[in-house]
Amino acid sequence: MSKLRTTSLLAQLKQCRERLEMPLPLQVEGRITRIVGLTLEAVGCQSPIGGRCLIVGPNSMVEAEVVGFSNEKLFLMPTGDIRGIEPNARVIPTGKVYEVPVSDQLLGRVLDGAGNPLDGKGPIHARQRMPLSGRTINPLTRRAIDKPLDVGVQAINAMLTVGEGQRIGLFAGSGVGKSVLLGMMTRYTTADIIVVGLIGERGREVKEFIDKSLGPEGMARSVVVASPADASPLMRLHGASLATAIAEYFRDQGKNVLLLMDSLTRYAQAQREIALAIGEPPATKGYPPSVFAKLPALVERAGTGDIGGGSITAFYTVLAEGDDQQDPISDASRAILDGHIVLSRQIAESGRYPAIDIEASISRVMTEIVSEEQQQAARRFKQIYSRYQQNKDLISVGAYTRGSDPRIDEAIVMIPKLEEFLSQGMHQPVTLQQSQQGLQDLIKTAPSEQKSAEKPAPTPSQNAAQEGMINTLS
Repeated sequence: MSKLRTTSLLAQLKQCRERLEMPLPLQVEGRITRIVGLTLEAVGCQSPIGGRCLIVGPNSMVEAEVVGFSNEKLFLMPTGDIRGIEPNARVIPTGKVYEVPVSDQLLGRVLDGAGNPLDGKGPIHARQRMPLSGRTINPLTRRAIDKPLDVGVQAINAMLTVGEGQRIGLFAGSGVGKSVLLGMMTRYTTADIIVVGLIGERGREVKEFIDKSLGPEGMARSVVVASPADASPLMRLHGASLATAIAEYFRDQGKNVLLLMDSLTRYAQAQREIALAIGEPPATKGYPPSVFAKLPALVERAGTGDIGGGSITAFYTVLAEGDDQQDPISDASRAILDGHIVLSRQIAESGRYPAIDIEASISRVMTEIVSEEQQQAARRFKQIYSRYQQNKDLISVGAYTRGSDPRIDEAIVMIPKLEEFLSQGMHQPVTLQQSQQGLQDLIKTAPSEQKSAEKPAPTPSQNAAQEGMINTLS
């Protein structure tokens, strides 16, 4: 026997001895004992909260996530269809948590809540993976929001200026144009990367948003995550977390990311479905306490990164049920966001788009990122606009006499110009600089109160007629 062959045999023998000394991994399997709705109860195995398990039936296999436990029971929520699962089906813990593959290959792709491609362009090859839960950033290491972000919408750029890393809510009822407004921002923003999360919305809207709102140019620098309404509640939660994790990856690469999530309300409703299914008691209008813990956990992942890094500027749409701006999700979201933009059904019905209610909207970081001159122009705009709205009924029925109040006279003269400034076609981008300059030029055209005051005062008979009309309206 040659010396070379002897050496090879000794090496193989050494490998066999090492394998014998290694403990064999034991795979403890459980079984399904009960299914109520979408909640699966399993016994005989253990797995941590958030752990992935495989449910194996005679002719089917589905993934599930551990969402709770009680004594020896595990509560599982499936990610897909559970048809075909029989009593005593095998439950195999994988020892893993859900992760998302991340790389620049994600740009231009459409994914589902599990990270699988939906666009038929083949698999995504990525070596790096990130957990859906993301990472926590020390608030003291976050860089300050000190730069504005151009979103291409004149009313927002001028009156509600958004900063890089700001988190803002888009509050609207159904059918008032929030999807169109999101589409305008995706096409015209100056952000480096756009991540869109379509959570719990109609499946028809997914293709329409990609084809019409984004278009080929917008899609080239975008990633779309779609978990429509017919997806399981767990997949809707995963879709929101996956979109945020992708945005975090590009932020860590030093990019300025625009994250658009439609909608935060559907995310909360998915968590409500899961929580109620495993027995959590409802607290506020049917929403369990875990919903109000999940919302800030998701929102706080957006924002600026470490000093010198990138940012995630996030827009979360909040569906005001029945146009009620005080429902639990709207109220909780408003408290944890850096501002809110309210879309009014009344304005939309009047034919003015985007239907932004300037009086009810605010950007909490605007004062930090625009000049004092811009702030004064925005305040002046709101004062004139609000003054007209407060006296609109008197003016429309002829109860107001011109010259009675110079400030109202000014509002009557300016309101057509203000309405025109707030209007914008969906295919007409307006840059940040154009928006701010346009606002300042508009305010300069406002008649001074001194000139209005020089107009002749109303006669006593006019005053009497006006007071009589006011009393009649009252």
